[in-house]
Amino acid sequence: MAVEMETGAMDRARPDARRLRGGQGSGQARASSAKGASSGVVSKVAWRPKAELEHAEWMAAGRHLGAIGRCSQWWIGDWIRYGTSKWGEKYADAARVTGYDVASLRNMAWVASRFEPSLRSDKLTWSHHVLLAPLEPEEQRHWIERAAESRFSVADLRIELRTAERKGKERPGEAAAENGGLEVACPHCGHEFVVNGEASEGRPAA
Repeated sequence: MAVEMETGAMDRARPDARRLRGGQGSGQARASSAKGASSGVVSKVAWRPKAELEHAEWMAAGRHLGAIGRCSQWWIGDWIRYGTSKWGEKYADAARVTGYDVASLRNMAWVASRFEPSLRSDKLTWSHHVLLAPLEPEEQRHWIERAAESRFSVADLRIELRTAERKGKERPGEAAAENGGLEVACPHCGHEFVVNGEASEGRPAA
């Protein structure tokens, strides 16, 4: 028989999500969360209402469950980092108790290490943060704010990042072309180089 736990008790067994968001949160959000937490019973494989729910109660329960899902990777990543700093690498132990494979756990720990809690946004998903993890903190902050404000999906953010990367990598011939140069490629080796337009005028044909 699956062991069941009230969602409120399940939430108390996890770290406080507000601490991972830099202590943000309103009284209304806390009240809504508490209402959602007390409306259902969960097991490892199921959720069921404790009683008949009004629409607002059902919505509060979904909001609470969604928050748990969005925070779980952060919690596990921070948990692994704590264990690693205290006892060295314990990925095999972590895999055994969490059910995640070692590669996934390493990824969670790495992404968590790339963002201070104050920089993490509960308006974006874990996958948004994964895309931004390789960037420097100031770039991360810029893209987090932009993605949250524009409500980028993960796919939208990936496209925006690629576009910005392309714009940031000026092709060698572009600046020269603006100065009157011409970019050409060797037909034998494919090497690209710039020929000045004025210097090439009057050059005898081969």
